[in-house]
This record gives sequence, structure tokens and C-alpha cells, in this order.
Amino acid sequence: MTHQQITSFDWYWLPNPPHFENFRNLFTDLASPMAVGLLNSAFVAVCQLIGQLSIASLAGYGLARIPFRWRNQVFYLLLGTLMIPSAVTFIPTYIITALFGWINTFQGLIVPGLFNAFVMFVFRQYYLDFPRELEEAGRVDGLGYWGIYRHIVLPNSINVFVSLGAIVFINSWNAFLWPLLVGQEPARWTVQVVLSGFITAQRINFPALFMGAAVSILPLLILFLFIQRYIAEGVKLTGIKG
Repeated sequence: MTHQQITSFDWYWLPNPPHFENFRNLFTDLASPMAVGLLNSAFVAVCQLIGQLSIASLAGYGLARIPFRWRNQVFYLLLGTLMIPSAVTFIPTYIITALFGWINTFQGLIVPGLFNAFVMFVFRQYYLDFPRELEEAGRVDGLGYWGIYRHIVLPNSINVFVSLGAIVFINSWNAFLWPLLVGQEPARWTVQVVLSGFITAQRINFPALFMGAAVSILPLLILFLFIQRYIAEGVKLTGIKG
């Protein structure tokens, strides 16, 4: 639709006629580089997906199966971080990121979000209910903790990985405040920051904003269509019971 149709007092169910040039204009606007935002969001989301799942699954398995001193205390300490509001840690995290020189870099966008205590908690709950018989069979074959995790536990945790991976990817894709603060140059803008560029104090570019929102939703919609079965199975297998 045109800006006049969107802001009109008369309601339009469908555009008449449809203005497909809005799609072209979305990707030709140099002030709001949508293509760059999509690529940056995809890169950051994939990196955080791999990092969070790798670190959280290893931590969850260690806390569930490897006996060591203060294991429960470490778990409760990590779990307690979930009760700390993100606003409390936002400024210290930014200061540390700035001291490392990671402002306007992909490291600054990715590294602070590589660990998620909630994802670790879900992995631990799942591994607590993992069949010990399979692990004992691995020990008979001479496998240690790392070998059991790699050859037995990991291949049997695909559903949990997929379901948690979808949550991690969606959260990273939709992140706005941290990318806005760290990615101060257009070359480091994510898609959500690009969308905010269509809203200014003088004017809101509704056609570009709505078209950009539709385009930004497409990757998440396609992802959900392919993995919705794994998400449902993963939720049932996490061991979290209401």
C-alpha cells in the first residue's frame, strides 16, 4: 500500500492496486541498508546459535553427569543469574566490550551472548534423565566422559538441540537494544536496527517499515515450518514437568 492508504481513515483490506515497488525501494534505500541488515542478523544469529548450544550442552552434561566438588553450588549460582534483570548487567557488559575494543565489530555483537543459563538448565534437565545404560555401555568400550558425550549423548540429543536452537535463533534475530548500542555503523546494523531507521522524529515510513517487517519475518517462518515437529518432541524430552 501507499503511505496515504495506510494512514487513511478508510480501511483497506487489500492494496488496490498493489505497489510492488515498495519491495524494490526497501533494498535500494541507502540510508537503511536492508540487505546488509539481513546478512548481519543471519551471521550473528548463526554464530550465537552454534556458540550457545555448544557451550550450554557441554556445561549441562558436566553438571548432570560429571561428579566434582561444588557441582550443585555452581549449578545454583548459574541458575541464580536468571533472576538478575538484564538492565543490571547491560552497562557493565557494554563497558567490558568497549575495553576490548569490540564496538562496531561482530565480536561485540556475538561474544557477550554466547552463554545462556536457561539453555544450560534445559540441557542439564534432559541429561539427568538420559539412560545411564547407554553411558555404561560406552564405558565398557573404553570411552571417557568426552567420548560418551560425543559418540552417545550428542547423537541422541538432536530433538533438544533443534528445539533450543530455534529459541536461540529467534531471540538473536529479534535482538534490538544490544545491536543498536554496539553496531553504531551501518555496516554492522542488524535487521531490527535497520527497521528502526524507518521511524524518525519527523516521519514514519510505513510502506518501508511494514514491507521490511514482512521480509524480516520470512526466515523465521521458513525455519519454523521445517522444524516444528522437532520443537514439539524436544519440549517433551527436556524433563521439565509442570
